[in-house]
Amino acid sequence: MLPGMLYIFLPLVVGYFITIKSASLLETINRSTSRLVFVILGLMGLSLAGLDNLSSNLNQILLLAVTFFFCIGICNLLALPLLDKVLKTKTEQHKREVPVSAMAMESVKLVFVVGGGLILGLVLPIPLDWVDPTSEGILLILLFLIGIQLRNSGMTLKQIILNKKGLSVALIVIITSWLGGLLAAWTLDLPYNYGLAMASGFGWYSLAGILMGDALGPVYGGASFMLELSRELVAIILIPLLIARYPLTAIGYGGATSMDFTLPIIQTTGGVKCVPIAIVSGFILSLLVPILMLFFVAL
Repeated sequence: MLPGMLYIFLPLVVGYFITIKSASLLETINRSTSRLVFVILGLMGLSLAGLDNLSSNLNQILLLAVTFFFCIGICNLLALPLLDKVLKTKTEQHKREVPVSAMAMESVKLVFVVGGGLILGLVLPIPLDWVDPTSEGILLILLFLIGIQLRNSGMTLKQIILNKKGLSVALIVIITSWLGGLLAAWTLDLPYNYGLAMASGFGWYSLAGILMGDALGPVYGGASFMLELSRELVAIILIPLLIARYPLTAIGYGGATSMDFTLPIIQTTGGVKCVPIAIVSGFILSLLVPILMLFFVAL
């Protein structure tokens, strides 16, 4: 399995070494990445439709997602408040409110994309043997574009190393997520490397679901997608509630999304002092998602 994982990981590495100065070209890449995510998630739904004993597999997906969600979430939330006590962080309350419902709907749209693919696969009398190779080809392009995005996100190595709080948040999230993944794997009697791979999504639901689906099949892909999507939706709710008293906890629970999707919530509810912490921790976690997932599934 290792050569196959290295083959998939290569486009990410190649993309990361490409520097782009054109703002319009970067915007085109960002739009293309978003569209490819929708395409692959739709294909994931088609893959689910091709499973034998679909109802029992859907039950398994739900069991995996719920178990990992609670195990990882509990471990995260037990440790991150301790970090807040050690590294005190001041926040600012902003008057402008974040449209939480609108942001949540952006996540829910992707659920409908997967569901739409599933329904089409069940309703249309078409062969589905083309879905997996097509998904893998699009995945290679997607990873290449993600590598470019990470490279051109504006974060320098110096900025990352000097931000002690951002590094600390990312480290605690990684360690506690792994502990939660091992606990979930033990509970469900799964291989521990599967548990560590599932725990390494850090809230990046689209890429995590795609990588797990490509490596271990649509059941794990669907479960990973639901796990990380649930994490993001809960983060949208928890961040405004926690950030005044536990800013590092709020940022950390957002995982990889703290550098992009949940960043507006962090900024408007916690103030500008929280932004560098969120960007650094989110960048580190985003960079490590494909590296760690591919590593653990290859063991």
